[in-house]
Amino acid sequence: KGLMNRGHSYKACLQANRQKKLEHEESGINMGIYNYPVLMSADILLFSADEVPVSEDQAQHLEITRDLALKFNHIFKQNLLTPPKTLIKTKLIPGTDGEKMSKSKNNHIPLFSTSNKLKKNIMKIKTDSLAPSEPKVAEKSILFALYKAFANPEQTESFRQKYQKGGMGYGQAKQMLYELLEQHLSEKRTHYEDLMAHPEKVQKILTQGAKKARAKAKPFLQKIRQTIGIDN
Repeated sequence: KGLMNRGHSYKACLQANRQKKLEHEESGINMGIYNYPVLMSADILLFSADEVPVSEDQAQHLEITRDLALKFNHIFKQNLLTPPKTLIKTKLIPGTDGEKMSKSKNNHIPLFSTSNKLKKNIMKIKTDSLAPSEPKVAEKSILFALYKAFANPEQTESFRQKYQKGGMGYGQAKQMLYELLEQHLSEKRTHYEDLMAHPEKVQKILTQGAKKARAKAKPFLQKIRQTIGIDN
């Protein structure tokens, strides 16, 4: 529990309860809060992952995974579990309100929504009241952060220069973001819609993946059970 109490989700719940001035600061915290990082650790350790690509907000889960692996190996005096290395691949993606993008906060942009809904969500992105002629700080902009996540270096620098020199209004910036996302997502959206219309294709892929995973996981799990003394 001491390890799990360091979790971001747990701390966020405590903070919310303190702001509400509840009598019990752990009110409403259930096993789901604790089980999530443990479950993620189990998924990683079961397949002996050497390196795991994650975003910044998931790095802590890899730290917990390493802690559990090292503790297990120490207790049973063998290097059975692989402590994975963390590969930070993405920064935090801001939502339409500037906070961390989250479906639960309803500030996300669904990647596979229709083109019209995609544009509508982008147009709702929060901006300040600076006039188009005024220079703006790209690094503080939600629009720039989202644009940079999909753009190549040349596109990113071009957007930055126009944004910071002044002369680009928020409407133009949002249109540029929409066009870039549409360019990246239109083909993927078509593929997604095809899979949603033919769930048997998805089921076939899942079944094949499960068979492949089970072949690796079953003997390894048996070895773990033997090591800790619960093998039947």
